[in-house]
Amino acid sequence: MVVSQSDIASDVGFQIIKNGGNAMDAAIATAFALAVTHPTAGNIGGGGFIVYRPTSGAAVSYDFREAAPNGSSPEMWLKDGKYDYDLHHNSHRSVGVPGTVAGLYMAWKEQGSKPWKELVMPAVVLARDGFEVSHGLARSLERMLPSFKKYPATLAQFSKNGQPYQAGETLKQADLARSLLRIAEQGPAGFYEGETALLIEQDMKANGGLITREDLKAYQAKKRDVIKGSYRGYDIIGMAPPSSGGVALVEMLNLLEGYDLKTNGYGSAKNQHLITEAMRRAFADRAQHLGDPDFVSDMPIARLTSKEYATNLRKTINPAKASKSTPTSFTWPAESLETTHLSVVDAQRNAVSLTYTLEYAYGSRIVAPGTGFILNNEMGDFNAGPGLTNERGQIGTKPNLAVPGKRMLSSMAPTIIAKDGQLFMVTGSPGGKTIINTVLTTVLNVIDFGMNAQEAVDSGRMHHQWLPDTLTVERFGFSADTIKLLKAMGHNVVEGGNQGAAEVIILNAKENLLEGGVDRRPADGGAAGK
Repeated sequence: MVVSQSDIASDVGFQIIKNGGNAMDAAIATAFALAVTHPTAGNIGGGGFIVYRPTSGAAVSYDFREAAPNGSSPEMWLKDGKYDYDLHHNSHRSVGVPGTVAGLYMAWKEQGSKPWKELVMPAVVLARDGFEVSHGLARSLERMLPSFKKYPATLAQFSKNGQPYQAGETLKQADLARSLLRIAEQGPAGFYEGETALLIEQDMKANGGLITREDLKAYQAKKRDVIKGSYRGYDIIGMAPPSSGGVALVEMLNLLEGYDLKTNGYGSAKNQHLITEAMRRAFADRAQHLGDPDFVSDMPIARLTSKEYATNLRKTINPAKASKSTPTSFTWPAESLETTHLSVVDAQRNAVSLTYTLEYAYGSRIVAPGTGFILNNEMGDFNAGPGLTNERGQIGTKPNLAVPGKRMLSSMAPTIIAKDGQLFMVTGSPGGKTIINTVLTTVLNVIDFGMNAQEAVDSGRMHHQWLPDTLTVERFGFSADTIKLLKAMGHNVVEGGNQGAAEVIILNAKENLLEGGVDRRPADGGAAGK
């Protein structure tokens, strides 16, 4: 089974499995297809993470997070001594060195079985010959046209001479097809060297960006250890830093393991309060401690993911009253929250959980002329500047300040769960800092409340990230009574729109069946399986 945010891409990946490929082959083919059919977040100009659990052998992960160009510095987002949001998030300087191609290639080289070119060519064909624009994509592209107008190559690629595509029309992307063909034929060298690298460098030089051909050629994907934890007898396998997803998820599950969530009842104010307090503490620890392990050597990961730490931290949670987050303290007085994700499982029960991103929807919105793909604005995930933590949610802690070659801290949380040595669940989601909490929700829904894959994906979601001190809940996701009780406990509750787009696979071992849960919040998602 393959589950992703594009039914076209899911079909591409599943066809690879039908043709004899394994889960990693399918994941790679799906990811390249998403770069064509889901330009919001599918990409070759961004980066991400893979967690892989083979049927036999140890689980591994692959880190292809973007890296800071050589010209980066901790103060690079300050203009005349003041923080500049647009420079940080909406400029050529916000583009990190892309990692997707290198990461997919490393994972294929170690775990794939089909020829590399065979996995990339379906995406080449989709870009060259085009595909039918769905209603969801047509709405998305039309909404983005004002932003695209700032970048002529982007506007040319995703509009018809400045006019929006209509549903049912064919979107062809000739430049993207040529970029993908170079990757298919040359591997990473077809992206990080030669024509593509030159085109990126030229656009950077012309617009004040920092990425050079030397930065691109120097980029390397990395194999990382996985984060391991347990929850009510289930084994949790997550992504290690520079993703904070695995650490934060295990920390939150450890905290919640001390409560009887099932008896409290799904969606109850009591449960939502406890879950919020777990989120609040994990995100505070994330801000204080986590960053790129190649630059931050003293991350207390073993302590943060330990049961003992959770037992002590749980004592600071008042079961009837909200804590208060403050930018001046990481301690808690004891008292008596666009990216895309895909999940793959093959017939042998090898499993892949892959999350990759451009940061914002459509990333920086920048297409370097001639390349055909959108570049990320992932440098925006570095902290604003030394000491700039404030109550509005701006963070200035040291571990995640920009430094040449450093990878920015991520909230991506590709996760695999096993039970008694067998695969049980594959989950993940897009959504910026909300990713971790969306993934947490899917895990709790299945393990504590017995939901199937689709029910777990459809259920309401909430998000708290320490700062700002706000509990955001999906509109209509929880009862009015629950929200009223949460406010009475002292939570600053704000109703918002949809959160994330989880893609879940559950293995029903008793019947040897795979359940797929496709998130229907955004359009166009799909599962393909047999």
